[in-house]
Amino acid sequence: MNNYLKYSILAVLLLLVLPVIAKDRYVRNPYIDVIHYTFSITLNDSTDRIEGKAEISLFLFENQDSVSFDLVKKAVDGNGMIVTNVTILGKQVKWYQAEEKLVLFPDNYITGDTLGISVEYFGVPADGLIISRNKFGKRVFFSDHWPDRAHNYLPCIDHPYDKAAVEFYITAPSHYKVVSNGVFSGAWIVSDGLKCTHWEESVPLPVKVMAFGVADFAVNDTAKADGIPVSSWVFPENAKEGFFDYSVAVRPLEYYITHIGTYPYKKLANVQSKTIYGGLENAGAIFYAEKSVTGMGRAEELISHEIAHQWFGNNITENDWYHIWLSEGFATYLTSMYFEVTRGEDFFRTDMDSTRAKVLRYYRKNRMPVIDTTVTDLMKLLNPNSYQKGAWALHMLRDQIGDSVFRKGLQMFYNKYRNSNVVTDDFRKVMEEASGQQLNDFFRQWLYTGGQPVLDIRVEKGKRGTSRITIEQKQDRIFTFPVEILIGTSAGDKLLRIQVKERLTKYTVPDRVFSYKVDPDVKLLFDYSK
Repeated sequence: MNNYLKYSILAVLLLLVLPVIAKDRYVRNPYIDVIHYTFSITLNDSTDRIEGKAEISLFLFENQDSVSFDLVKKAVDGNGMIVTNVTILGKQVKWYQAEEKLVLFPDNYITGDTLGISVEYFGVPADGLIISRNKFGKRVFFSDHWPDRAHNYLPCIDHPYDKAAVEFYITAPSHYKVVSNGVFSGAWIVSDGLKCTHWEESVPLPVKVMAFGVADFAVNDTAKADGIPVSSWVFPENAKEGFFDYSVAVRPLEYYITHIGTYPYKKLANVQSKTIYGGLENAGAIFYAEKSVTGMGRAEELISHEIAHQWFGNNITENDWYHIWLSEGFATYLTSMYFEVTRGEDFFRTDMDSTRAKVLRYYRKNRMPVIDTTVTDLMKLLNPNSYQKGAWALHMLRDQIGDSVFRKGLQMFYNKYRNSNVVTDDFRKVMEEASGQQLNDFFRQWLYTGGQPVLDIRVEKGKRGTSRITIEQKQDRIFTFPVEILIGTSAGDKLLRIQVKERLTKYTVPDRVFSYKVDPDVKLLFDYSK
């Protein structure tokens, strides 16, 4: 082998591997691990200023000259946090605040130590905690952390790679109710008409789905699913409508428990809120936009999507942002699978056809792959590649390896990586184990490379009563895939499954074809004009 050929092969291999190992731009410290956060936050009805205390349990894999947490410093507009005191194991340490970092100097601690860090601070949150009025003019407080907005008011590692258990002690005027992650551990009156409410979650979470909500809630204990209590928290003026709309949550919860595995948390609260999103999948306490309550039962798709995140996104979490399809694509497709059972095959096919149309429209203005390592604005990850094309990758994988193997693979993936962080390659390896197939080419084609087949399909008369089907790929890069075509002949209808791997594929039918329909069961992501 000559040197030119060797270097050419090496270059190709690097192109194939780099997307897998690429990391987003967040600067990580691999030598520390946050084990537990306790956040104590005091709220009031007079101002938007909060008083905060964070107690952080941190394990050192190697001794460190400095340790930093994400935290937004007070800016010229008056918003941001001012740190007043920092201790480690009760002792004062040196520290300073940068624009978005709190840097500590933990003297005399070594590899294997667990540090108890305490940070006291105050300020007006620039973001991440929405202090506002709801549609009824009532004052409310809602965490809204996704994707990395928590550090506007919480000192933390504001990235999903470092997961930790969390407790919230929320002190607020006593007329409010407080909902949060985990289990309710008590509430008590403190001085000056304030009440402290304690919630604690022992399952490690990414900070993006840690949350609390404070409002004059009406609360309804809806039901239980597999022993998991399901409740609805809505604004009192919306109680009747909200309890009705959110009661549907039991159904997708039961479906996912049956088809994926044990629900990872001890409760599910569905909460009307002021989130800036349609829904925010906070672990065990999902926040929905306040307008999701209509009293007309229109929130089932939204609720099903956010509940699916409890398994994928919350419990199994993407290790870096480029692999967010493991969260959003999974939730999108699991919602479709839920509707496949509850609303039937015709609805499912129509749903997947609509999803495909969104992918094609998006590709006309953005030709990047699902795993897009060029993204710097995390909000731009909320796009049809992450959601709909990610869902389509799962749909085509299901077709390739078979329905029962696909479902088994999902369960294997969840069981293997519970409470962990993953990248796409972890999922691929599990599905290879489940199916016995090599899936490198499939994942590279549909997730690491932009686009999809653009097909020109023609059916023409052949010789001696035959017909010839010609399938031409019109896009620049050649894809490999099966395409199904339902043909009508004198002998009746027949479903053909043709493997395509060249630019031009020809297939002979030993009969006259009078009609045909491409991809009748909606199994292939492609662009096609008859």
